[in-house]
Amino acid sequence: MTKPRHRPLSRRLAVGALSAAALALLTGWAPATLWSAKVTVSPIGAHIIGNPAAKVRLVEYFSYTCNHCGDFAKAAAAPLKTQYIDKGLVAVEYRNLIRDPFDLTAALLARCGTAQAFPGNHQAIFAAQSAWLTRIEESTKAQQARWSEGGIGERMRRIAADTGLTALMQKRGYDAARIDACIDSEVAQAEVIGMTNIAHNTDKVRGTPSFFINGVDTGVHDWPSLKTRLDLAINGS
Repeated sequence: MTKPRHRPLSRRLAVGALSAAALALLTGWAPATLWSAKVTVSPIGAHIIGNPAAKVRLVEYFSYTCNHCGDFAKAAAAPLKTQYIDKGLVAVEYRNLIRDPFDLTAALLARCGTAQAFPGNHQAIFAAQSAWLTRIEESTKAQQARWSEGGIGERMRRIAADTGLTALMQKRGYDAARIDACIDSEVAQAEVIGMTNIAHNTDKVRGTPSFFINGVDTGVHDWPSLKTRLDLAINGS
């Protein structure tokens, strides 16, 4: 009895892909847009991730040296992306509220590269937060002195090197010259400080993380509570 012949796997995959393409042409079906890939920059320099026409605009004020912000990033990153941003239901605007020189250093490094690089930089810095905050807590008096001497760029370069933020950004593909340029950017410095001023003087933010949904302060600071507010806003309540 002749055994059935099986086509090579690569050929079968190609045929499957062709069939999917043909199906798309015949039915009009196409893969859903993943809106988390859409990153724009607002007039004040904040990064906006998601569908520009989303019914719900979420503004998050955050600080990289805020432990509660780190906890929120850990809890919310995946569900916020897959359940809300990717589906085009929510666009998230990330605004800095700078608390200290370490926070400013991290904020400037997060803005390295194109707008599309921000989400990855942002998550990486928060993912490593406990490690680099520990280095700050365990710093020597000599290091602390280095962090307060010289110009602002010099100070932040030393902070980045001593805390491990420089090494983190190098692993993400940024060389020393690029890292220095990000820290020295007067435009980026002005944008980050400007957002902080808006937080304090206009939006009356007193702590981080703080969240505004369609311009209204939610008064909540954790993911489960914010999720409830998002669902209400999406459903029109």
